[in-house]
Parts: sequence; structure tokens; C-alpha cells
Amino acid sequence: MPEQEMNPRIAEITRTTRETDITVRLNLDGSGMSRIDTGIGFFDHMLDGFARHGFFDLECVCRGDLNVDSHHTIEDVGIVLGQAIREAVGDKAGIRRYGHFALPMDETLILCAVDLCGRPYYSSNVVYTVPKIGDLDTEMVREFFYAVSYSGAMNLHFHELSGVNNHHIAEASFKAFAKALDMATSFDPRVTGVLSTKGAL
Repeated sequence: MPEQEMNPRIAEITRTTRETDITVRLNLDGSGMSRIDTGIGFFDHMLDGFARHGFFDLECVCRGDLNVDSHHTIEDVGIVLGQAIREAVGDKAGIRRYGHFALPMDETLILCAVDLCGRPYYSSNVVYTVPKIGDLDTEMVREFFYAVSYSGAMNLHFHELSGVNNHHIAEASFKAFAKALDMATSFDPRVTGVLSTKGAL
């Protein structure tokens, strides 16, 4: 077993502001266990799916100003999760770096691609046709993934190949991200050091 695979890739991040109080604990080499409590039921469901389908162990507790709206809670959880991913993945030695997955959910097909390059960039053509799914403001899905990409210093792309049902579109996006990130963070025995001609990521 390569030496880097023996070291646990776990991060715990706490972030407290006047708007949110968040603790995230992430194990990239988990089994899909999760304990999620953000106060937003559908968002909890999405994060649970992310953990389960990426085989990440994820604890996420957030106390946010939901009396205002969901914006601060969802965006700040994205910031902290991105930080946890970046810290847990470490120096990126031996990992694939790139990941992609096309995830079908009934009529919906979402493609997600990830590059753990150390450079933030977010792109998406995913469109929602309703303002809310449960208690989640659909416009906040974009803000969440944007925050993950920038605080995690990764390229993150979504492409909606087909989709009608907004629940399916959101859920397929979170699960596709999970599968793509799982691939990007997985080890490849052919990789020596980091997968870059520059020698650093």
C-alpha cells in the first residue's frame, strides 16, 4: 500500500461569524456515514447524498440566521466544506486530481467534472424552474457549489444534459459532484508525486 494511503485524510473546520456557526468534519476515506444538521431539511438531504455516494464520512452542524433567509447558511457551509476538502486532501501526492461523472436520475442527466488544481473556477448551465425545493431556495444551489469551488481551490463544472424535475436536477448535481470528487481524490499507483508538469498543485 502506498505510504500516502496509510495516512488518514481527515479535516475538521469550525467557522463562526455573526451570521453562522459551522463545524464540518470530513473523512475522504470513509464509508458514506453522515450526521447533518443545518436547519434546512432538503439541504441536509443533499449533503447526506453527497456523503453516501462519495463514500465520505461527513459531519456538518450549522446554526445560521434562518430567520433572515437561507443564504448565509448555505453559502457558508459551502465555504467550510471547500476548506475541509482542501485540507483533507493534503499535498495531493498520488491522487488522480481529475474526476468526472455523468449521473442519471430518471429523466435527468447531470455531468460534473472536477480538477483539484489549486485554482478556483466554477461553471454551470444548470437551470431551475421553481424558486424552492422543500425549504431550499434553488438559487442557492449555485451559490453553494461556487463557494465550494473557491474555498476548495478547485475547478468545478456542471453540465445539465437533460432534466425536468427540479428535485431530480438538484439531487443529481450533489451526487454527481460526490462521484467526481471521489474519483479526483482517489489514489492511482501510476502517479508519482503530484499529477502536474509543474511538480506542484
